[in-house]
Amino acid sequence: MRGLDALASTNETSKPERGAPASRSDARLPDAPRSPTNEEAIELTIVMPCLDEAETLAACLHKARRFLEQSGIAGELIVADNGSSDGSQSIATELGARVVDVHMRGYGAALYYGTRAARGRYVVMGDSDDSYDFSVLQPFVDKLREGYDLVMGNRFRGGIKPGAMPWKNRYLGNPVLSTIGKMFFRAPVDDFHCGLRGFSKAAFENMDLRTTGMEYASEMVIKATLGGMRMCEVPTTLSPDGRSRPPHLRPWRDGWRHLRFMLVYSPRWLFVYPGLLLMLAGLLLAQWIATGPRYIGNVGLDVNTLVYACMTVLVGFQCTAFGALSSVFAVQQGLVPATPRFNKLFSVFNLELGIILSALLLAVGLMGSVAAFYNWQLVGFGPLDARVSLRIVIPSATAIALSIQMLCNSFFASVLGLSVRTFHSNE
Repeated sequence: MRGLDALASTNETSKPERGAPASRSDARLPDAPRSPTNEEAIELTIVMPCLDEAETLAACLHKARRFLEQSGIAGELIVADNGSSDGSQSIATELGARVVDVHMRGYGAALYYGTRAARGRYVVMGDSDDSYDFSVLQPFVDKLREGYDLVMGNRFRGGIKPGAMPWKNRYLGNPVLSTIGKMFFRAPVDDFHCGLRGFSKAAFENMDLRTTGMEYASEMVIKATLGGMRMCEVPTTLSPDGRSRPPHLRPWRDGWRHLRFMLVYSPRWLFVYPGLLLMLAGLLLAQWIATGPRYIGNVGLDVNTLVYACMTVLVGFQCTAFGALSSVFAVQQGLVPATPRFNKLFSVFNLELGIILSALLLAVGLMGSVAAFYNWQLVGFGPLDARVSLRIVIPSATAIALSIQMLCNSFFASVLGLSVRTFHSNE
């Protein structure tokens, strides 16, 4: 499940009028590779995001051009420039690349608009800092020709040269984030954030990528997984980049952005599973102390603990309900596909069942309240033993609150699940 707040915040920025690229004319030197004519189909587009990469861009373009010449692949080179001020654009055009000016800042924005401008059937994207070798792209092309939608590079299989990756990225960030991605989404990749990857243009269009920052890399893998696309990995070597300045990447900040995106993109792990765990823990604790005080060593658990146990049940239920509502919203908006499991669950846990369960909980709460009122009447509506009366009042009040929550959430889920048709003004 994907990150709803991230999508909401980037939905507008994905529109071309707010950041659309403007293509430059292709001014090429005599030794530039021959571009396929309009009648020839371009098979491969190599896209490089660029922000002040004058030191390394030429080396990347030379390697990419050499690969196209030696492999005989009809291809093109695109540099998605994100506002460089060091002359990177001139270097790109002089070496035969097509420059796409992307005014919207961000790694994801540059790659998105650069890929949108691609004319090739397949696209290989890679950083323009000379950390990846663009002259050895044949494994990516071979896998794409075999029918894979997304081909990921794997730096841990191909090799990480000394100094190419900080220790916190190599031993903490990438392994942890990749493990979380595999656990949350069952993605069949071990290197979630490799910057060298290939995909078909058709797959890119189906992914409908929205994010503009570094989390673009995670979004691509997650959406490809949720969309049931064919994915594989090929070994890739990571070398130290050739720049004299620090990289744009900020490990802790960008690592958090990746983690945050994966969390908000998976309501099950963010809301449903924690909510179910809270509900179960609260119910077990409340049941344990419902009949009398309990002791763990010298620590006594009584009605005060019962209050917190019931509160835990309420919080857990709301978290679970919020996760379910997020899933319904995401499917209704077309953000993620409706899976057979989702359709089955939504057909079973519908509005009618919600009303029935709400009524049952309300009945339980009211019966408990009547019993508590009767006990109060027996003492002439005078003082009660709180340790006895609260064991009835607290669970009864909790049941009533749960019934109201369930009723409201059931109606809200039903509203979100409505099929809405968009009418045009000329209809």
